[in-house]
Amino acid sequence: MLTRLTLTDFRNHVAATLIPGNGFNVLAGPNGAGKTNVLEAVSLLAPGRGLRRAALSDIAREGGSGGFGVAADLPCDVRLGTGTQSAAPERRIVRVNGAGAPATALAEWLSVLWLTPAMDRLFVEPAGERRRFLDRLTLALDPGHAAHATRYDAAMRQRNRLLAQDAAPDPDWLTALEARMVEHGVALAAARAACVAALDARIDAGPATDFPRAALTLNGWDGDAARLAADLRSGRARDAAAGRTLSGPHRVDLTVTDRDRGIAAARCSTGEQKALLLGLVLAHAELVAARAERAPVLLLDEVAAHLDPQRRAALFARASGIGQVWLTGTEAALFRDISGDATRFDVIGGRIGIAQASS
Repeated sequence: MLTRLTLTDFRNHVAATLIPGNGFNVLAGPNGAGKTNVLEAVSLLAPGRGLRRAALSDIAREGGSGGFGVAADLPCDVRLGTGTQSAAPERRIVRVNGAGAPATALAEWLSVLWLTPAMDRLFVEPAGERRRFLDRLTLALDPGHAAHATRYDAAMRQRNRLLAQDAAPDPDWLTALEARMVEHGVALAAARAACVAALDARIDAGPATDFPRAALTLNGWDGDAARLAADLRSGRARDAAAGRTLSGPHRVDLTVTDRDRGIAAARCSTGEQKALLLGLVLAHAELVAARAERAPVLLLDEVAAHLDPQRRAALFARASGIGQVWLTGTEAALFRDISGDATRFDVIGGRIGIAQASS
């Protein structure tokens, strides 16, 4: 969890410092005030492009220095920092206790999960969106997952360029790149499968709740190293013609169904899909809290506004004790039924103030 969060020239925040509580942290304020921006800043303390997947140059405050900064203190006397400088607005800088580090190193210190309104269509979007979602779930349980993903993607990009630029590419070079893809691809597949199995088992063993229970399966390449190596070798001409690699873990899809009704999530109503996704995220947060060495940081953007009072109460009850939970909403009244520790912030025009701290 975070004990202190500092933003500098981040979106509409010139300079802001928050001292979050251990449990619920509620950010309330009008649309456009900067609530989601705070959650985005926290999400950048994990590997990847954050909950908006925005270009780094778009994050820096308009009229600011040209760069931005996010810093956070952890209970273990560790300070994480990330941001950019005006001279290189698309080059991300990551620091751990002041020393430079790769972005993948952030996963060693924090498990950050999130749910945003943009994810409401996850079950009907292209497979790539579900794959990214699955990788975030996996990363929270296996911090090494990000490094394997980065190395796999790098080898695949090199292979694609070699096939596109050279009419007679060096077969030994291709073989070496494909060997790296297989090595890291097998690790990706194993981590994803372990995450899905653990999460599916936890959901299956749990009781029925106010949120529908998801059942998860993986579709696509199953992690067989010999088969991937053969597919890559035999598919060189095909991939060159397509301009991309057509076999491997980057083609896997996550299938979700309503466990109790046996209906594919993609066929459920919009409201059912939202509830199914929220139940899935909560179950995963519980799994991380139970299995990882640290409690997760859970970011829930504008979630409460779309729930009826019964499910809203169920959300607060279930999220209590999972870890550090950040909630946003336009109305503070949406969160008045939170029991236990809660730290409340008012966010207005890029300014953040303590609204109430209650126990």
